[in-house]
Amino acid sequence: MRLTTLCTRAALAAQLLALSTFSALSAPSALAQNAAPAPAAPQPGQVLASGTVPDEATKAAVLAKLREVYGADRVVDQIAIGPVATPANWNGYVQKLINADLRQISRGQLKIDGSTVSLRGEVANEALRQRIASSVATSLNPTYTVNNGLRVSAADQSILDNTLANRTVEFESGQATLTPAGRAILDEMVAAMLKLKGRRIEIIGHTDSAGLRASNVSLSQARAATVKAYLAGHGIPEELLSASGQGPDRPIAGNDTPEGRARNRRIEFRLAQ
Repeated sequence: MRLTTLCTRAALAAQLLALSTFSALSAPSALAQNAAPAPAAPQPGQVLASGTVPDEATKAAVLAKLREVYGADRVVDQIAIGPVATPANWNGYVQKLINADLRQISRGQLKIDGSTVSLRGEVANEALRQRIASSVATSLNPTYTVNNGLRVSAADQSILDNTLANRTVEFESGQATLTPAGRAILDEMVAAMLKLKGRRIEIIGHTDSAGLRASNVSLSQARAATVKAYLAGHGIPEELLSASGQGPDRPIAGNDTPEGRARNRRIEFRLAQ
């Protein structure tokens, strides 16, 4: 929608740019603004929030949520206040849409224009694309229209996935100590990561559901930190690596069989967004 005077709908766009390699390829979309200049292109690592909202409270809530998801130092505020109308509970729906799933989208944009939501960008795999699309749809009421422009990125994430090849980075039972087999896989991952030339990589630890959740979260975090330290000690710049643990919260198989539990005890490598 293109308007040159009065806005009739609230509009918000968050440029979800975190990869310096691709920042030049993404430009802000046209937004419903009251003769406002086009927002500046975000710098590498920044998230640009722009558009027009009806009041300071809405703006503050949007910025707070973006800073919660991305970090305060990465969010650039270019949101304007203007005479716009919003659908019922618009701010509440915006809060639901700005969530941790957005961090898994690269070269992306979330645009919320009245009751029309558009999501663009690249994700690591088809399962993730479908999960994010489903999450967006189910968080809104039927009066909203969702334009899903997510696509599966091809090359860079596949380098990591193909190198890991569905194998499990092994640790000593109940510990954060790598086994020789685990170190051998990480040696291969080092070679793969060097091909990515400066891309940031998230290392995420997971466990099965046996035992206390708090203990599993701590173990998953410790194992991810061990992997980060190993990679950093073998040629990957530490500033390109981050480590976190999800414990048992994101299983990929059932925990009711030994095979399923073994699959859930894993290290995941994901290109950072």
